Amino acid sequence: MRLRTVLLSAAAMPFLHGAAVGQVGGQAGGPSDPQVGNRAGEAIVLPGITVSASPLGQTVDEMATPVVRLSGEELVHRREATLGATLEAQPGIHFEHFGAGASRPIIRGHTAPRVKILSDGSEVHDASSISPDHAIVTEPLLLDGIEVLRGPAALLYGGGAIGGAVNLLDSKIPTAVPENGVTGVFEGRLGTADDERAAAGGVTVGAGSFALRVEGADRSLDDYRVPRETGSRHVEGSYADSSAVSLGASFIGESGFLGAAYTRQRSRYGLPGHEHEYEDCHPHGTHLHCGGHEEEEHEEEGHEGEEGDDHDHDEEGHGVPYVKLRSERVDLRGEYRDPLPGITQARLRASYTDYRHDEIEDGEVATTFKNEAYDSRVEFRHAPVFGLDGVFGAQYGLSRFSALGEEAFLPKSRTDTVALFGMETFRLDPVRFELAVRQEWQGVDPDNGSTAKHAPFSVSAAAIWDIDEAYSLALTLARTQRAPNNQELYADGVHLATNTYEVGDADLGKETARSVDLTFRKRAGDTTFSIGVYHQDFKDYIYADTLDRFEDFRLIRYSAADATFTGVDGLIRQEVFEGFGVSLFGDYVRAKLKDGEGNVPRVPAGRAGIRFDGRYGPVSGELEYYRTFSQSKTADFESSTGGYDTVNATAAYAFSVGPTEAEAFVRATNLTDEPAFNHTSFIKDAAPLRGRSVLFGLRGAF
Repeated sequence: MRLRTVLLSAAAMPFLHGAAVGQVGGQAGGPSDPQVGNRAGEAIVLPGITVSASPLGQTVDEMATPVVRLSGEELVHRREATLGATLEAQPGIHFEHFGAGASRPIIRGHTAPRVKILSDGSEVHDASSISPDHAIVTEPLLLDGIEVLRGPAALLYGGGAIGGAVNLLDSKIPTAVPENGVTGVFEGRLGTADDERAAAGGVTVGAGSFALRVEGADRSLDDYRVPRETGSRHVEGSYADSSAVSLGASFIGESGFLGAAYTRQRSRYGLPGHEHEYEDCHPHGTHLHCGGHEEEEHEEEGHEGEEGDDHDHDEEGHGVPYVKLRSERVDLRGEYRDPLPGITQARLRASYTDYRHDEIEDGEVATTFKNEAYDSRVEFRHAPVFGLDGVFGAQYGLSRFSALGEEAFLPKSRTDTVALFGMETFRLDPVRFELAVRQEWQGVDPDNGSTAKHAPFSVSAAAIWDIDEAYSLALTLARTQRAPNNQELYADGVHLATNTYEVGDADLGKETARSVDLTFRKRAGDTTFSIGVYHQDFKDYIYADTLDRFEDFRLIRYSAADATFTGVDGLIRQEVFEGFGVSLFGDYVRAKLKDGEGNVPRVPAGRAGIRFDGRYGPVSGELEYYRTFSQSKTADFESSTGGYDTVNATAAYAFSVGPTEAEAFVRATNLTDEPAFNHTSFIKDAAPLRGRSVLFGLRGAF
């Protein structure tokens, strides 16, 4: 019996038997969000919501830089099968599209390895930072919320968070004993464009000082449909099947808790756009040799995504390669108040991950990626001293990574990371100041070369001026350093998923970014907004420099050059009358290399939109339109991409069945069925974005 059948059966139990009264706003497997009643579209400005990844327990409005937080019904309605697709409509956030099985978030023009993915403050270890076709190991259906951090709070999680940190919130380790002994949630979903069938549920039981949590999810997606104008009706190989189960337990007392959880995730998803005709390609210096390529003229311009090229990349009976993923993870979390004199709180986060995925072609395992990783982090918040309130701590991480098989373009390596960090805040009314520092020591030890050692140091300072009860202005200055990862240092080989031959540089040094960020916010009244402008000046920015191209295959070398990122993002909402509002939102980033060397590769296009939201009694709804503009500011050998329009709509109805609070909802995406191509995707022409789709969902809590 499939896990989905079990979950759907469990979902009906609260209606039949009844249980303790709960709220529908929490996520599958999680407690109700305190902002369950927030209007649709208020993903940025959520006054009073504590940011879990903030070591000082700050609220959204107290943070120095804008925080995107998806929770409650906003997350329920917007989440997709992958993390990147779930977040992509938020201001300043786009995604790297790779079919239905994998997508990474892009924050202000940055993606992995400059965006750190965290699970309640502990790093998520998988292989997603190596390639966009590698999935981030998480199940959005089991999340309580998602926080996207920038600025001093993100800096505490490492140089890998130069672009930001995405913190995933869940309830797999209970932090409180249910008042009535048991709580739970359930959800079922059916989608049209990809024939989605999904179910999720979780139950927490407890008595005395002990609580136990069981949760699970199962999802199945077929190849998704695309508009006919793309030249095809489906993207072959864009299917995805996944399941996740978790068992957690905690001892909970008046001063804190200590708990652990085991999580197992399985996934099988296709790799659209995989081309085998380039397997024999190899570099001759800075040029590619692919059969008769030496006689060919180098192409510097590719096909325009908007010109209707033939997007039907049929594998001619050979079958589309796919990924078979397995991840097992053990988490340990604890918090204790007043453990020592002068220390008001101690916090522990630790994890062990055993990750593996096989890339299977023609029924045979072609390449296997493994990552065995440990991560541990301790934080101590001290009592206020001379007006200073702050936190300090240490972190240690170990990753043993290997790639074996036909596309083993990386050597087996071990990465050790040790870090010390601290953050202090103090107030000189009406201005509050923040200072954060982090010192890291990283060593990458490959099995075929010498160890690369780096010691990046990062510091950030911010001033937040509370102009009055409604308005605030925040200025953040930062100098952030990042050490190169094993891919940037040691890559050497064909990577067919992205149609590239990758060459690393073992002599790469630290990457340094000097950043300034100005945020203007209004958090009260009929008009609320959060607008951020920023500029980042990079020294030795590490990027994939395309040296040559043959047809759709590229030779890339990881190089360092000075670069700048300048942009703006934000959201303005006007309460027209009680229960009805209109929002304007958008983002734009301009990223270029200095000294006339061109543009940074694969930077997302600008975007602007309008959203209407409303609520009347148990009925709520949202209608949004946004324009993704064309992107012609491209790097060498990179094709431009046309713009497209997106229209989405959501309607929901909340109701009660006995003691169970429930919500039925429907969400339609790409209502106009417009062809759309993601500029940041390596397979944008082979895998256009999904066409018109309607999702039906039922959710409840008890």
